[in-house]
Amino acid sequence: MISISEAQLIRGTKILLDETSLTVYPGHKVGLVGANGCGKSSLLALIQGKLQLDKGEFSLPSGWQVSSVAQETPALDVSALEYVLDGDQEYRQLEALLNQAQADDNGNKIADIHGKLDAIGGYSIQSRASTLLAGLGFSQNEQQNPVRSFSGGWRMRLNLAQALLCRSDLLLLDEPTNHLDLDTTYWLESWIKSYQGTLILISHDRDFIDGIVDEIVHVENQKLNYYKGNYTSFERVRAERMAQQQASYEKQQKERAHMQSFVDRFRYKASKAKQAQSRLKALERMAELMPSHADSPFKMSFKAPDALPNPLVAMEKVKVGYGETPILNSVKMNLVPGARIGLLGRNGAGKSTLIKLLSGQLQPMSGEYQPNQGLKIGYFAQHQIEFLSLDDSALMHLQRLSTDAKEMELRNFLGGFGFIGDMALDPVRPFSGGEKARLVLALLVWQRPNMLLLDEPTNHLDLDMRHALTVALQTFEGAMVIVSHDRHLLRLTCNDYYLVDAGRVQSFNGDLDDYHKWILEANKADARNDTPSASGDVIDKKEQKRKQAELRNKLSPLKKQQTKLERQQEKMSSRLAELEECLADMNLYDDDKKEVLKSIIDERTQLTQDMEESEMEWLELQEQIEEIESEHI
Repeated sequence: MISISEAQLIRGTKILLDETSLTVYPGHKVGLVGANGCGKSSLLALIQGKLQLDKGEFSLPSGWQVSSVAQETPALDVSALEYVLDGDQEYRQLEALLNQAQADDNGNKIADIHGKLDAIGGYSIQSRASTLLAGLGFSQNEQQNPVRSFSGGWRMRLNLAQALLCRSDLLLLDEPTNHLDLDTTYWLESWIKSYQGTLILISHDRDFIDGIVDEIVHVENQKLNYYKGNYTSFERVRAERMAQQQASYEKQQKERAHMQSFVDRFRYKASKAKQAQSRLKALERMAELMPSHADSPFKMSFKAPDALPNPLVAMEKVKVGYGETPILNSVKMNLVPGARIGLLGRNGAGKSTLIKLLSGQLQPMSGEYQPNQGLKIGYFAQHQIEFLSLDDSALMHLQRLSTDAKEMELRNFLGGFGFIGDMALDPVRPFSGGEKARLVLALLVWQRPNMLLLDEPTNHLDLDMRHALTVALQTFEGAMVIVSHDRHLLRLTCNDYYLVDAGRVQSFNGDLDDYHKWILEANKADARNDTPSASGDVIDKKEQKRKQAELRNKLSPLKKQQTKLERQQEKMSSRLAELEECLADMNLYDDDKKEVLKSIIDERTQLTQDMEESEMEWLELQEQIEEIESEHI
């Protein structure tokens, strides 16, 4: 196990950890959360041996293999596949020894090395590496392309593939989804769930954390605070604690009331679509958990646009692409004030192409494309960070947009985005990726657009800033089109989803869970299409019946366990409803009933956690069922 005892860790003049302890047991999956700069990445560096404690003790089991994602990728001429294989140094060493033994015609040594290769899975490593690369979005042809031909984001995917390929006892992942799209995020989540070793994960994607970890370590006030359960469970427990701290709670009452009114307005439209129901539940839960963000340094809001013409953009039979090559055909879409659209689709399907069309970076090849004269676009994409003036301050960037505004007004506005005090006056150059992204968002919000185009807006943003952005987007009055791998943000901000696939842009009738199912089915269909036809083969009916019986035998225990879990969940749901009724009784909050109230809250917390664990177990069983069924197609 990993043990940290009475630890103190200092970087420069800042104390990151002080007199704190933590134990991580083998095979456990831990989410490491906390504000930017609190010491999360430094803790991973400590585990890797790159840092030493200033005080206290740290121990890692001897012989443990630790795998992590490299942060730099040289512009190499080797292929992507070979680069990923280079990550397994033991395999490469044995490969070199085998080549030398064969050159020396040393039979004994050749046999010995073959045995070692077999023991480390060396004979399957090429197929495993290719499968990992395919899961991370690399086609078979792209796997043979040189590393130098890929952009920075795709090179980070190669580094991630290296880390996943290596045999390890401990896997350390620091923001692994930053350069991934939604489809790849789903794939990575599934891969990590099946990982058998110990995992420590830093991520600002709350749905991603929720789907993987069963323990949370929150770095706060120089302490490592342990919570049992996933991120949602942690946030609920923390919210209940903070709600009891009256000063922090009152600080959030106005914002919570505003959120509740939004929920109430939306409630009456919730029956119209499945994603509306999903969003309503998320909004209600968000209102419940507002106190857990009471100490957030971020506060942002969109002021009403100067004008809201209707429609903002009208498209009819639009074709768009690059050069003479169309990517999307016959696009029909009207964007009106209040439209909240999430774009779904596999990598390369054309989501970014549509965003570029709407932003004016691409012109339509044919069809009718009519932007309103009063259209004012707010466009956020990661590449815009490159256009910041690195030697200028955040304040100077904002002053260029509003020469008449008073400096105090601008500084107060920047403070809501975390640029407090002298930081608003400092040059942008040394800012982190997250700080630069926050500045680009601040500049966008200040300009009061009536149409927002957001292409992966949450990359590099921490959980508190993501929360602030989500709350702000709730009340944005214009139209919004968003591409994001952050499922929590999509659920809370989008009323409608559009699927970009096979050159078409069409309304998607479903929520993100339905989209995940669509991806799985589409991938299965692709796999079937890639399989050579066996139409000439005649399947014996007895053999077919035998296979069907074999399939039933495999599925039977899994489906029985699912039924058992469903019954348990029904009982837990009934009990949770009873507890909610109890909590609605205002007499329960009298001073003489504190113990009863605490008991009810504790039971509700435990039941909610048990329900989530039961649902996760049910989903894992369903994945096993689908995998078995796909093998028998």
